Amino acid sequence: MENKSKKVTRREFLGVSALGLAGLTILPSWKVNGVRIAPSDRITLGFIGLGRQGISDFHAFSQCPGVQVLAGSDVDSIKCDRFKKVVTEWQEKNKLPIKCDTYEFYEDLLERKDIDAISIATPDHWHALTAIHACQSGKDVYCQKPLSYTISESLSIVKAAEKHKRVFQVGSQQRSSPEFQKAVSLVRDGKIGHIEKVYVRIGEPPKPFDLPEMPVPSNLNFRLWLGPLNDPNVHYHPNICPPIAPPDYQEKGDWAAWRYYRETGNGFTGDWGAHHFDIAQWALGLDGTGPIEYIPAGYNGTKYTTLNYANGIVMTEQPFREDRPDDKGIQFIGTNGWIKVARGYIECSDPSLLKKSEKEIEAGAFEISAPHMQDFLNCVRSRQNPIAPVEAGCSTNILCCLINIATELNRPVKWDPVTHSFGDDKEAQSHRLYWYDYRNPYKLPYWDK
Repeated sequence: MENKSKKVTRREFLGVSALGLAGLTILPSWKVNGVRIAPSDRITLGFIGLGRQGISDFHAFSQCPGVQVLAGSDVDSIKCDRFKKVVTEWQEKNKLPIKCDTYEFYEDLLERKDIDAISIATPDHWHALTAIHACQSGKDVYCQKPLSYTISESLSIVKAAEKHKRVFQVGSQQRSSPEFQKAVSLVRDGKIGHIEKVYVRIGEPPKPFDLPEMPVPSNLNFRLWLGPLNDPNVHYHPNICPPIAPPDYQEKGDWAAWRYYRETGNGFTGDWGAHHFDIAQWALGLDGTGPIEYIPAGYNGTKYTTLNYANGIVMTEQPFREDRPDDKGIQFIGTNGWIKVARGYIECSDPSLLKKSEKEIEAGAFEISAPHMQDFLNCVRSRQNPIAPVEAGCSTNILCCLINIATELNRPVKWDPVTHSFGDDKEAQSHRLYWYDYRNPYKLPYWDK
């Protein structure tokens, strides 16, 4: 059972006190992956959320020189055990002298002054509190996409990162992939003319929670997994918290299904939309803003969900490849041609535009295995903005939330991306994806509805 008194005390502390800027920890020099790391270049990491994505993120960070992992936190004790085993094996291989600790309560991890940065891979409804509290405790943050479950949470995270001057990278790793960077550069350079339409294929919105209730396993603190969620209809089912077991600790089957239900996630709209809408807005130079009108599919004969921008660009959620209509990706349509891009795939109406420049060929000789994580670590050292800054993650997540709001209301929704408001649309303003009451004792910092 959740230790309520402990949670309230630590949360109250984090809500009123910033622990100060965490300097890079000074430790003896050692080698990681064959590269000798100077003490001043080393970055110490803690991980919050140790499931399938958390382990994947650890493996990516472990390929980056200058990283030491000190701790992890999860509400599932078996996932904590797996994380410690995996990290310890990596540390022993690289002869790293510092042990890895694990915690049930992430606040215990954040209290450690020897940790420089936090990697967050919890379910989306926990992103806001863990990210904000990490910022308050002086940690830089790498947070998986989508940035949060609701609009208010994303806006609050931005305030926290700005207030505490944190480097904040969103896990929209497609920004660090060459095919997407090539597409973005071609669009921005006007190689296909003025952009008029954009097709983005992401998949279906979330559905109502309909899983039967099942007994909670002893290794899982499900009340703590729920955290701020305040919906009595949400109960335990292994699909939303996939079990793992020793000795192989493998998560088998699909990804955790919490993302596919309205009460716990934003469906493919939030899951893949956080990737492809992010790239689309980045290419259009619209980071930090977004569409002003959202029209759901099916409304008055509208075939595809349609997003209208103030500058006249129209973006629709529809197939971007006729030959493979279910593939997720993007098509930019300009006055002089088109570009189609997806993971590992790029095609252009003018194939000559895809010929690599000398600069791109030279850059390819220095490819690294985890460029998105490496970009974050570089920015932790330089204090510059990363390639996927928190403001971009916020605007992309707002876009995805607004699609789902319009879909659930079954009518168009208008939005002011400057004031972050619905005008006089009180029904949209009261939607749970804009803001909802957290379950006691949880509170959302930096938010005043």
